[in-house]
Amino acid sequence: MRSSKLAVIAVATLLLGAGCGGSGGKGTSTGGASGGSAAANGPVSVEFLSVQQPTDNWPTVLTKLMDGFAKERPGSTLKNTYVQQTDLDQKLQLLGAQNALPELFNAPNTPAAQAQMGRSGQALDLEPALTQLGVFDKLDPAAVSVIKQLEGGKLYALPFELNIEGIWYNKKIFADNAITPPATWDDLVTAATTLNGKGVVPFAAAGVDGWPITRLVGDYIVRLAGPDALKKVADGQAKLTDEPYLKGAQAVADLGAKGFFGKGVASQDYQAAEDLFLRGKAAMFYMGSWAVGDFNDPAKNKIGADSIGFMPFPAVAGGAGTAEQTPMNAGLPTMVSAKKYNPATTGEWLKYMVGNYGDTALAERGMVTGFKVANPPASVPAMTKLVQDQIAATKDPVLWFEALFTAKATSVAQKGAAPLVTGGMSPQDFMSAVQDALNG
Repeated sequence: MRSSKLAVIAVATLLLGAGCGGSGGKGTSTGGASGGSAAANGPVSVEFLSVQQPTDNWPTVLTKLMDGFAKERPGSTLKNTYVQQTDLDQKLQLLGAQNALPELFNAPNTPAAQAQMGRSGQALDLEPALTQLGVFDKLDPAAVSVIKQLEGGKLYALPFELNIEGIWYNKKIFADNAITPPATWDDLVTAATTLNGKGVVPFAAAGVDGWPITRLVGDYIVRLAGPDALKKVADGQAKLTDEPYLKGAQAVADLGAKGFFGKGVASQDYQAAEDLFLRGKAAMFYMGSWAVGDFNDPAKNKIGADSIGFMPFPAVAGGAGTAEQTPMNAGLPTMVSAKKYNPATTGEWLKYMVGNYGDTALAERGMVTGFKVANPPASVPAMTKLVQDQIAATKDPVLWFEALFTAKATSVAQKGAAPLVTGGMSPQDFMSAVQDALNG
């Protein structure tokens, strides 16, 4: 997914070298002597290494926060350093080997690499550190749950964004065809059949990127086999070639065989798929809430924000999962250098930042994040409010298809997605290929 969205989708996503004194599990360690380059009560200097440009969301919010922090500790500064997402992992490895990781940095692109950074002592174990600082309760519990699922039960990264995923639909198209938001997979297929028969593309999807299609496979599996179905695969307790998993691939392949993704899905990228939906040419669009920014943009959204509804991925008959188990992700999260951490200096900045990030991000950029909001703006766009309400109602967030996969398996899955829905690859061959990649 695009770095400016889900620096996963996702994301990313999604979506993630060595040598730091002390364990990442010791959040109270003073770490390196620099500690953010300040004596106690003096100015704090922080560098943020990010895949976003200085004028993008995360750097902009942090700059605003540093302006506020500098009023309490004059002379404190933030340096935003940009790195392309494709170069991020290599950059982190190089800086880690040189003991030169900055105070804040975007996490590696794979969950396995994120967890390794924590276990090796490069990234700060944030739960004990934030608890000691008195601000752990400023994080949204759903966001904490998502990151812990990815990082082996630990919190090594901060959720600068928090996304729900599901099916966005065109209210007018649904109303014109007497369709109510489907609550079950069978109802979804029936609705798609009706739309296809009327010449309306049921689903906009990006076959070039692959992950918008594999998301559907993963969600079906979770609805059928239960919320821990994909973790069982990662833990070696199940295989993607087992019957419940194959049914997920088959169900999505069947959508493609019926023409429900329209013509040219294999050559359609993210932007083209979104544009198809926002021009009213497709009835449904499975996507994460990072797309809400585009939904709220009249220049991109030709059907109007009021014309877009959201529905959870539907239930599957006889399945162990429920529609209340919402797929969620935290985009590309951000880590704190264990080596640079000092409770009296960078710790005070971290305390201020965590305590104010949610309010500032929402007020300044309209962002939904993994931080609680204490003082919401007087006016919040309806689409943003919808996302906030869905997050608040989520008690059991679940992960996406490739969340716990290796980089190799993720690539195989996403490259095979378009052939899966265009008849170029059978569900059995698709799942076998991904499982083989997981096996190494």
